[in-house]
Amino acid sequence: MKSIKQYFPALIALGLSASMLTACTKTFDEKTPGNYGFSDASNVQLYMATVGASRNYIYVDGKPQNGAALSSGNVFPATGYGFRVPAGSRAFLLRDTLSTTTQVPLSFANILANNKNYTVFSFDTITAVKQKTVETIIVVPTDTTCRVRVAHFAYSPTMMPNVDLYSFKRAGNVISNVSPTDVSSFVSFASKLNDTLQVREAGTTNVLAQLNGFLPTEKRSYTLVYRGSHRGPTARFLSSFVNY
Repeated sequence: MKSIKQYFPALIALGLSASMLTACTKTFDEKTPGNYGFSDASNVQLYMATVGASRNYIYVDGKPQNGAALSSGNVFPATGYGFRVPAGSRAFLLRDTLSTTTQVPLSFANILANNKNYTVFSFDTITAVKQKTVETIIVVPTDTTCRVRVAHFAYSPTMMPNVDLYSFKRAGNVISNVSPTDVSSFVSFASKLNDTLQVREAGTTNVLAQLNGFLPTEKRSYTLVYRGSHRGPTARFLSSFVNY
């Protein structure tokens, strides 16, 4: 009995300490992408072609996917491959995180197949944001070439022309007649050559935008995006990013 009395105050103190630790425990909202594993999932990339967009986050089923805010011309993930998303019907949300923003949040749903690759393109303006999701079919070349495709997501309130992708190294068109809001198929392209690419009005030599120093790596797949305001020569761009 004496032994129990001797240690009873210490037991009480230990119990109080445990209670205080439990009471101080905090929970945090998930700020980074969830780990969905590698089975029953797909790869998704997001390209921001929306004119004037900034501070954007992409959410899947309510969970933020990017760790840093995205602006016009950004791609997530920047290094290719995509972020993993569970296969099936998924709810997406793209929005500016500033409380006073004039950007309209964009909610949309995609049905994703297992082990497929997709690219989501946001486009138009921040007051009328739209999106297009396309399957990105990755085929790794067996030789030293790479693959390229063209996405036409420039903005204009009036009708825009179709576009061609012209290569100075080839001295000709690589891809022809891509319609607004359309994404071409991939075509074979020489790698390791420092090229200058131009987006031209289809069937003409009228240059709309130019990309200098395009130096692709063999066996990779690239998307060339015509974006920005089609109305202004200094406000329209040709950008590239790696899909794989």
